[in-house]
Amino acid sequence: MKFKVNNKEVYASTGGQPFDKEKPLLIFVHGSGLSHITWVLQTRYFAFHGYSVLAIDLPGHGASEGPPLKSIEDMADWISDVISSVGYEEASLIGHSQGCLVLIECASRYPEKIKSLSLMGGASAIPMNPELLSLAEDGNPKAVELMMDWAHGPGGHFGGHPVPGLHHINLGATIVKNGSVKVLGVDFRACDNYKNGLEAAKNVKCPTLNILGNKDKMCPLKEGIRLAQAIDNSEVEIIKNCGHMILLEEADQALAALKRFVTENHPPN
Repeated sequence: MKFKVNNKEVYASTGGQPFDKEKPLLIFVHGSGLSHITWVLQTRYFAFHGYSVLAIDLPGHGASEGPPLKSIEDMADWISDVISSVGYEEASLIGHSQGCLVLIECASRYPEKIKSLSLMGGASAIPMNPELLSLAEDGNPKAVELMMDWAHGPGGHFGGHPVPGLHHINLGATIVKNGSVKVLGVDFRACDNYKNGLEAAKNVKCPTLNILGNKDKMCPLKEGIRLAQAIDNSEVEIIKNCGHMILLEEADQALAALKRFVTENHPPN
């Protein structure tokens, strides 16, 4: 599905079902350098079970018109604009990694628009390794290789992936093929610059689910718990032997947690 936000074309997957404004809205927000494809399993379930789904490509990512936004704050404002642009007053938001920073900032700024938050692999801050940041900003494909290796836990480095085509090596190759390594650099810089996470978390008013991997090296478990403790009406689900790419490494467990939480806090039609 394509639509306009601030006069720029945006692409979003609707999970294989037509977009229906009579159904509750769920917006899925991807992590650094990625796109809507990371949410293929989760979006399809919800689209066929009573929700309108938008797995968005952030500006400059995937099939959305650029340029990429340079700050988490700008991305948060943009998500609010997405909700309004598709004719809704409120939505539930689901995010991964950088997407979690965007969503807590958005929920802090626009509490009246956010029904619930689901955060996967989140933390209140994501400081970047200077060498990795430099590689990404230079457009060096090595940055993708390092990110994918670091992001996946033990199980993520083996075959038998539950989401076809999204083994971490394939996903990294897609980023390089799409020429979006420098977009990854823009995202990394935005994460590195963002310092308002804990303050934003204290202002989140909606029910919030934190899905965390106990082998996460990018957003360590203790930092995810720290974020959860800063949010009122927040709960934590820890997935064992799982790294940062929870939505891919343990797609079935992640979906089960989302199904329970989202349907309880934003029931389908």
